[in-house]
Amino acid sequence: MLIAVSVVACSNNSNEKKVSTDVVKNSKSATKGKKPYERPQIMFKETTYDFGKIIQGEKVEHTFHFTNAGRADLVITKVSTSCGCTATNYPHYPIKPGDSAKIDVVFDSHNKKGFQNKTVTVLTNTEPNYTRLYLKGMVVLPGK
Repeated sequence: MLIAVSVVACSNNSNEKKVSTDVVKNSKSATKGKKPYERPQIMFKETTYDFGKIIQGEKVEHTFHFTNAGRADLVITKVSTSCGCTATNYPHYPIKPGDSAKIDVVFDSHNKKGFQNKTVTVLTNTEPNYTRLYLKGMVVLPGK
């Protein structure tokens, strides 16, 4: 018995370049045959931000700046945080070789106290396929 399957592709007429998340889940397949210097490479100016001492309830905002130091488009598919008290904003488009961009991070210290060490994991199409960023500091109670 022969069954024929027909696939119809639709276009949403978007000019935005879409990149499969498969290249991030298995970055080696995206860079197969490419020499290390031909791959995307994410280079952060800093990976840890020490916000010092803040009063409980304050919000800390910080921007992590990075550059694609490689020779292929850099794609960020996901940025996750270690806690719901931390939020991020990151570019949802490919970063061209040599271009710079940023990841904005906000830590809300509401109901937090003591030493805080929050992790932000950036999933990309680089090798290795993730980079960890850190926010750390001390949250003190008001009047202390």
